[in-house]
Amino acid sequence: MTAEVVGESCEWTVSGMDCASCAAKIRVAVERLPGVSNASIALMSEKLTLVLAPGTTPRASIEAAVTGLGYGIGAARASKAKTLVLPGAAAPDAGDHPLNAPAQATANGSSAPWGLDVPAEPHASWHRSRKGRLAIGTGLLLAGAWLVKLAANDQAAGLAFAFACLIGVAPLAWRALAALRAGSPFTIEMLMTIAASGALFIDAAEEAALVVWLFAVGEVLEGVAAGRARDGIRALAWLVPKTALLEEGGVVRQVAAAGLRIGQTVIIRPGDRIAADGKIIEGRSGIDESPVTGESLPKTRGPGERVFAGSINAEAVLRVRVTRAAEDNTIARIIRLVEEAEAARAPTARFIDRFSRWYMPAIVGVALLAALVPTFAFGQPGEVWTYRALALLLIGCPCALVISVPAAIASALSTGARHGLLMKGGAVIEAAARTTQVAFDKTGTLTLGRPVVTDLVPLGADGTELLALAAAVEAGSSHPFAEAILRRAAASGAAALPAVGARAVVGNGACASVNGAPAWVASPAHAAREGVLGTESTRRIAALEAEGKSVVVVARAGQCLGLIALRDELRADAAEGLRQLAALRITPVMLTGDNARTARALAAGLGLDYQAALMPEGKVAAVRALAAKGRVMMVGDGINDAPALAQASVGVAMGAGTDVALEAADAALMRNRVADVAAMIRLARATMANIRQNLAIALGLKAVFLVTTILGVTGLWIAVLADTGATVLVTLNAMRLLGFRPERLR
Repeated sequence: MTAEVVGESCEWTVSGMDCASCAAKIRVAVERLPGVSNASIALMSEKLTLVLAPGTTPRASIEAAVTGLGYGIGAARASKAKTLVLPGAAAPDAGDHPLNAPAQATANGSSAPWGLDVPAEPHASWHRSRKGRLAIGTGLLLAGAWLVKLAANDQAAGLAFAFACLIGVAPLAWRALAALRAGSPFTIEMLMTIAASGALFIDAAEEAALVVWLFAVGEVLEGVAAGRARDGIRALAWLVPKTALLEEGGVVRQVAAAGLRIGQTVIIRPGDRIAADGKIIEGRSGIDESPVTGESLPKTRGPGERVFAGSINAEAVLRVRVTRAAEDNTIARIIRLVEEAEAARAPTARFIDRFSRWYMPAIVGVALLAALVPTFAFGQPGEVWTYRALALLLIGCPCALVISVPAAIASALSTGARHGLLMKGGAVIEAAARTTQVAFDKTGTLTLGRPVVTDLVPLGADGTELLALAAAVEAGSSHPFAEAILRRAAASGAAALPAVGARAVVGNGACASVNGAPAWVASPAHAAREGVLGTESTRRIAALEAEGKSVVVVARAGQCLGLIALRDELRADAAEGLRQLAALRITPVMLTGDNARTARALAAGLGLDYQAALMPEGKVAAVRALAAKGRVMMVGDGINDAPALAQASVGVAMGAGTDVALEAADAALMRNRVADVAAMIRLARATMANIRQNLAIALGLKAVFLVTTILGVTGLWIAVLADTGATVLVTLNAMRLLGFRPERLR
């Protein structure tokens, strides 16, 4: 069965959203339109995405629905086909992965290379915004009304306060009616309109005007706080320079970095930011990668080594060949991951969303009962209880509650991206925070993944013949052992023999036909099953493995020609990374396809448990067994690790790992450091603690003022502070995560 096209994926940039209730109003409004599905609002990156069925609602109608609610909306980007994979259909293309998918073209046809709609100029100052002007205007009117109260009689002052209230509440009433028509009756604007109108009705014009002004000030503060929170994500887009020095035909000229193509050569001067992902073809220099990976120490890079867009060339002129287009460079992929991760809501956020749907109607019901029951059932003063009911309405807005989770998640994702810790959403953060065990692959994860040949043991051929045959079988393979053998053969001058039909034997090695005879380079276990090992070869294998080396057997035509021993050095921070995990009360274990003796030698040096000789399906079974004891995080980098990464509660890929591992993983470590596993868990735990604090602030303030309002201790203006003040406090608390240092031990 083939995939079925169900519509086009459309995307806009929406401005003016300050809290999650703003996003909810927009989502409800557009979902009501014919042909619209999968509507999603990313508050921090200010994006509206949806799938639009062909021949239904015009895009202009969607834009009109958003502007009708009082928000700005940017021109739609070019759309792409959205496919729905039915049961039995082919899987989506790997290019749709957040770390691989190219950015969409903008509506005018130009490419947005960082995949993020970033304003060309900084946002306008708060006092130039519509909400800022409203706050200033209502404040001046309120001040004028107080002057009238001092200089004239109470009747004139009452009219002045009523005028200030009406001017301030008019925009709110218009937005409330727009939201009502769009299917959102319970909004803070509607509650404010009812509360202000009710206060005027019971002759509390002065307090009504004060409440409207405080609400306007609160909205300005919410906007400023939300803008500050967005800056952490927005700043990533400006890491890549806008221009580059392109070398063509011996001539160097300045071009737009967004237009660079794969294969072109750029010149990077000392002090310049690197304009594209690429490989150095000439020069050697210290590269400051801290803007991209968070690594504080510069790394010396030379010919043949990779460099990232956004890194800083510190020392010497470099010639770099572009290996990734602008829309697919490291910074663009990080930003897309952060944006898409923000849209992947955490379980806690989904619960809060469901809770808020009945919370506000319940509060409205309580307010109505508070206005009617004491008056008609117990003969209490109607004016007093109407006033208290109006205050309850203002307390009922769940803005602070709804923003508490996404604000913290967005800040954590931004902080993680700046420190080379990429996570695909709030669900990953929650799962990482609950991790109790971490399973590590060995090669390329705990070790550098660049083994070297240490021993040649000829048994049926001399050393040169042994290397030549092994090189023939391994030619073209990307396995670390194959690359090590090929490097050793080249250095020894052992030319690879002619071979045909080379192929990998998953989990066992590789085979080919060399000079018309079948040959293979395989694990000792596979060689034993093939019956080519004798007593001497078995003894030598055991001795080499006891030294912590990995051994491969080279055979042709059913005869063992010799052994090749390799050693892969541990990463410099492997021991420290495991120590940090122990300090977090997390149990590490190594899962490897290598033999038991080699695994035992390495595990003993690191002080962790291990399971050896595991095929890919064996790693999956091991992860399942570990999951019975608690939450499991799997860390790996190879194709063989992909099934286990997908099976774990959280799959983490080393940043330099294969695309398959990155596709299967929930997170990635850009710096390839073992210690960053502990850093990711610390960030996740700090985020969940921040969310709990936010929920306590939001619910605690509302609970306190709910009681004091019913008792008559607090009034309307305190109720406004309980709402907008809590929202500002929650947002500011979430912003503290922007300064969190995941690598700092606590």
